[in-house]
Amino acid sequence: MIFGKEKAGTAVNLTEGPIVKNIILFAIPLFIGQLLQQFYNIADAWVIGNFADNNAFAAVSSSGSMTFLIVGLFNGISIGGGVVISKYYGAGEKINVVKAIHTNFLLGIISSVLSTIVGLALVPKILIWMNTPESVLPNSLQYFNVYFAGVSTVIMYNICMSIMRALGDSLRPLYYLVLSSIINVVLDLLFVAVFDWGVIGAGVATVIAQGISVILCLIRMCRQEDYTRLDFRSLHFDKEMMEEVIKQGLPTGIQNAVISIGNLTVQTNINGFGSYAMAGVGAYAKIEGFVFMPIMSMSMSLPTFVSQNLGAKKIDRAKKGSLFGVLFGMLTAEIMGVIIYLISPQFIKIFVDTPESVAFGTIHARVTALFFFLLALSHCAAGVLRGCGKAFIPMATMLAFWCGVRVTYVTSILKIIPEFKMISWAYPLTWSLSSLVFLIILFKMDWNKLFNPKNIK
Repeated sequence: MIFGKEKAGTAVNLTEGPIVKNIILFAIPLFIGQLLQQFYNIADAWVIGNFADNNAFAAVSSSGSMTFLIVGLFNGISIGGGVVISKYYGAGEKINVVKAIHTNFLLGIISSVLSTIVGLALVPKILIWMNTPESVLPNSLQYFNVYFAGVSTVIMYNICMSIMRALGDSLRPLYYLVLSSIINVVLDLLFVAVFDWGVIGAGVATVIAQGISVILCLIRMCRQEDYTRLDFRSLHFDKEMMEEVIKQGLPTGIQNAVISIGNLTVQTNINGFGSYAMAGVGAYAKIEGFVFMPIMSMSMSLPTFVSQNLGAKKIDRAKKGSLFGVLFGMLTAEIMGVIIYLISPQFIKIFVDTPESVAFGTIHARVTALFFFLLALSHCAAGVLRGCGKAFIPMATMLAFWCGVRVTYVTSILKIIPEFKMISWAYPLTWSLSSLVFLIILFKMDWNKLFNPKNIK
C-alpha cells in the first residue's frame, strides 16, 4: 500500500490537549446528530399521527425493537471495527489503520445483504409471535417490508459514521445528517400528507433520506488525501483483521440482538393491552429519545477517546476521561428525566390525542423517568469497556439483566399483578442491576494490563 500525501483532514488526535474540552468538542456533533435524528423520528411520528389513523401510528411508533433486533447485530460489529481503527490510529500504525478501515467497510456490505434477507424473511413471523393486534398488523407488515428492503442504507451509514468517528471526525457526519433530516421531513409530508401513502410513505422517506447521507459519507471518505482514504480497489478479505474486528464487535452485536429479544418480549406484553397502549408507549418513546441523546453521544465518544489513548499508552488520561464521561452522562440524563416526569402528559399529547393512549404513555413515563441516571451509567460504562477492548463484559452484563432478568420479570409479574404499570418497572429494575455490576468491574479493573498494539496481529 502506497500512502498518499498526508494532509490535515478530518482525522483528529484525542491523545493530546485538555481532556474535558476534547471529549465535549468530540461529543457535541454526536449530540447534535442525535438531536436531528430524534427530530426527524418525531417528524415521522407527527406526520403519521396527524395524517393517518391510530393503527398506522401504533405500527410505526412501536417498530424500534423490531428493527434493532436485526440491524443492531450488524451495527454492533461496526462499533467493534471502530474500536480497532481507533487503537491503531492512536498507536500510529498506518498500515493496520488502512486494513481496518477497508475490512470494516467490506463487513458493512456483507451485513447489508444479510440484514435485508433476514429482515424480509422473519418480520411476518415475529409480528405474529408478538401478538400484534389484527388492526395494526397490515400497517406493520407494509412498513417493515419497505424498511428492510432498503435497510442497507441504514447499515452503511452507521458503518461510514463509525469509521469517520474512529478517526476523530464527528463533525462531517453531522453535516450529512442535517441534510438527510431535512429531506426526510419534506418527503414525509409529501408521501404521507399529500400522496396519502400512509406507513409505506414513511418507510420510503426514511430509506431515501438515509441513502443520501451514505452517498455524502462515501464521497468524503473517497476524497481523503492521506492514508485514511477509502479506496474500493483495496477492499479484500483480510482474515486476521476480519477476525480482530469481529472479535471486538460481535459481543456488542449479540448484545444488541438479544437485548432486542428482551424488549420484544416487553413489547409483546404491551401489545396485549391493546392499540392504545401501543400508541401511548410509542409516543412516549419519541420523548424518551431526547434522554438518549446525551447518553448515546457520550457513550459513543468514550470508546474512541479511551481506545486512542490506550493505543498511545496514556493510561491515566484514558481513566480521567472515562470518569468525566460517565459522570457527565449521568447528570444530563437525570436532569432530562426530571423534566419528562413533570410534563410527560403534555409531551405525549403532541403525538396522540386519545385520552387512553395519553394515559398509558404517562404511566410508563412516571415509572421510568427518575431512573435515567442508571441508564446513563450502564451505557457510558459499557462504552468505556469497549474502548478498553473488553466488549464481552458489557455483552454478558446486559444480556443477563436487560434480557434474562427483564424477560423473567415481565412474564412472571403479570401473572401475579396483571397491571400495565408492572411492565414499566422492568426498566428501572434491570438498569439498577447492570449499573451495580459495571461499577464493581470499573473499580476493580487493572488498566495497566489493557491494550498493547503490538499484541494485535
